[in-house]
Amino acid sequence: MLVLRLAKENPNWGYRRIHGELLVLGIKVAASTVWQILTGAGIDPAPARASSTWAQFLRSQAEVLLACDFFETVTLTGVRMYVLVVIEHTQRWIHILGATPHPTTAWVAQTARNLVMDLDDAGCRARFLIHDRDGKFPALFDSILADAGIKVVLSGIQMPRMNSIVERWIQTCRHELLDRTLIWNQRHLLHMLREYERFYNNHLPHQGIANTRPLQPLPEPITDPAQISQLDIRRHPRLGGILNEYHAA
Repeated sequence: MLVLRLAKENPNWGYRRIHGELLVLGIKVAASTVWQILTGAGIDPAPARASSTWAQFLRSQAEVLLACDFFETVTLTGVRMYVLVVIEHTQRWIHILGATPHPTTAWVAQTARNLVMDLDDAGCRARFLIHDRDGKFPALFDSILADAGIKVVLSGIQMPRMNSIVERWIQTCRHELLDRTLIWNQRHLLHMLREYERFYNNHLPHQGIANTRPLQPLPEPITDPAQISQLDIRRHPRLGGILNEYHAA
């Protein structure tokens, strides 16, 4: 059965992630059915994440919200790399702005300019951007965004839930990519992150947006049981099998 195959080949996936992958393949099935199949096979499905009042507030303002943050990773040679990412709350569209061992004022300011150009090209009408009080964000970063009509909102001290969307993405990136990869150098890191960016934006079903994908709509569901039984599902590995995409042949 396809549910058990997905669970076996991707042991870090929970039942909601498997449910989303089935929807991407055009197989409409209830999440509770996936949970029952996994439970019946003795596979412990991951619990659903609880919502919160703050999360509901972020969703209500999602159309005009961006969030960004730095996260760190270390190469095999011991060099600490700083990665800057931005996520759009509405579509969960991720933008990896770059990675550097030295996040200088000039470098961070240039990423802000690049972000503004990318948003203009995409027709994004963001009005607010959330980031924390990290000293790596210079005043020039906020000024460039303000000139583009985007007001910076600082999160509270030691309050990661105020920027929960991007924090959750960073956790996902670590769990699915960085914790399973040995990074050689900056070039290798950027290659891995670009591949994950394309995978996340174009294939990964996201629970926060009804299991759709940031840049791709879901296909029409398959309603004929006979057609489902005849599906030939092919696995397309990325990055040597660290990431898996599934498509109907």
